[in-house]
Amino acid sequence: MNLDHVLVTRDADFVTITMNRPQRRNALSLAHLRDLIDAFSGAGDSDASGIILAGAGPVFSAGHDFADVAEADESAVRTLLDTCLQLMELIETVPQPVIARVHGLATAAGCQLVATCDLAVAADSAGFAAPGGKGGWFCHTPMVAIARNIGRKRAAELAYTGDTITAAQALDWGLVNQVVPTAGLDAAVADLLGRATRGSRASKALGKRTLYQQLSLPEADAYELATRVMAESSQSAAAREGMSAFLSKRQPKWSD
Repeated sequence: MNLDHVLVTRDADFVTITMNRPQRRNALSLAHLRDLIDAFSGAGDSDASGIILAGAGPVFSAGHDFADVAEADESAVRTLLDTCLQLMELIETVPQPVIARVHGLATAAGCQLVATCDLAVAADSAGFAAPGGKGGWFCHTPMVAIARNIGRKRAAELAYTGDTITAAQALDWGLVNQVVPTAGLDAAVADLLGRATRGSRASKALGKRTLYQQLSLPEADAYELATRVMAESSQSAAAREGMSAFLSKRQPKWSD
């Protein structure tokens, strides 16, 4: 895939999408966002079982590129934000688990990316912030995803102060799954994604889709949706094979 701002590589069953604008701290310009959309669309349509989102250079992502915004009119800014939303929705709708590999600062929309990925592993030197709270352009859209990870009071603290929290705080607050030494980051990402991609790919894709659907519903509606999907999926080839293998005390053989 020939993209200007993103590198796409594949190692066995995993696709790695690397933001490659280190000179701009991987800021999310409109062109960069469109490259990321193309990369995730391609990975989502592939037979890969998992996707890693990484950043080149010392920073994971500094968020929106102010060079796109400083002199832009409202319509142009809305196009940028709508494109960013398209990327966030795509990350949640590709069938594969997506894991963020966070090695440095993830701020504003960069932190939004981490919050949007299904999973996240951070180096112990990483930091996370929604710095708009101490400036003139509040991080309204990043906080949609961030607040749904960390809860109301911590979201308010992060958003209002604009302070950077450490990787250890991000782990405690629920923004990331693991924090590891920088030297062990790649191994930890591969281990978690490997465990998250075990089993039937079709079952995993349905599970991801239903998980996000039910999270947006009131509890009673969430149970109604989950019950229907679980009953329907019990008839699938993957469910039948998994149950048969369990009862027969053998390893399952997935057709997908």
